[in-house]
Amino acid sequence: MKDKIDLKRLPDHIAIIMDGNGRWAKKTGQPRLFGHKNGVKAVHRVTEACAEMGIKYLSLYAFSTENWNRPIAEVTGLMSLLVETLKVELKTLTKNNIKLSTIGDLSKLPAKTQEVLKQAILDTKMNNGLHLILALNYSSRWEIISAINAMLTDFDTQHKKGPIDEMQFVQYLNTANIPDPELLIRTSGEHRISNFLLWQLAYCELYFTETLWPDFSKENLYEAIIDYQSRERRFGLTSEQLEIKKAK
Repeated sequence: MKDKIDLKRLPDHIAIIMDGNGRWAKKTGQPRLFGHKNGVKAVHRVTEACAEMGIKYLSLYAFSTENWNRPIAEVTGLMSLLVETLKVELKTLTKNNIKLSTIGDLSKLPAKTQEVLKQAILDTKMNNGLHLILALNYSSRWEIISAINAMLTDFDTQHKKGPIDEMQFVQYLNTANIPDPELLIRTSGEHRISNFLLWQLAYCELYFTETLWPDFSKENLYEAIIDYQSRERRFGLTSEQLEIKKAK
């Protein structure tokens, strides 16, 4: 499948909703955390594949604000798994020139998790290959409300008045210095975006697959990219207008 990809037309930014860990574990008769542990292997595969192809940004929806409502044992296990994974994978990130950052409200995460995350971000900040973005304790509605409140505070402090424009607003989002995703992948057969990057996905191509996240392979990623490259991205234009624009 990789040979069918046009490397000159890769999406700069791929976002993934990694869904299906729990169902994968249930199918194998194991606890949900077993599914999450195997989901980490899929993260490794996909990150490696993106780095190999030259994808510039990869955003992974790792933990939403709504996920705190899951059983305490699962949430605690997820936080421990995150710490363990970061410690193990830090050398790999550095070796492959991958920069790590996060979006979301990290202040609500356990102190140990915050500490390990901040160190990993610090240790990889000078890397200039793939930029890996983990969405942790993130929800898009929270992000938008936070942006509005921050903007109101600044406007009040600086004695400014509206109206505001789109360029001003995006500077208050968690993703202020990150381009919008061009391809969103969601695994496990669900067809929704679950409060993920609502503003940023305005013109994103959506790709849904029945594959559960722990089974998601490099080949599955290649299939998604090939599907993306088969689509015509018009951004409100007609096909004829797009052809004229390309010809200029």
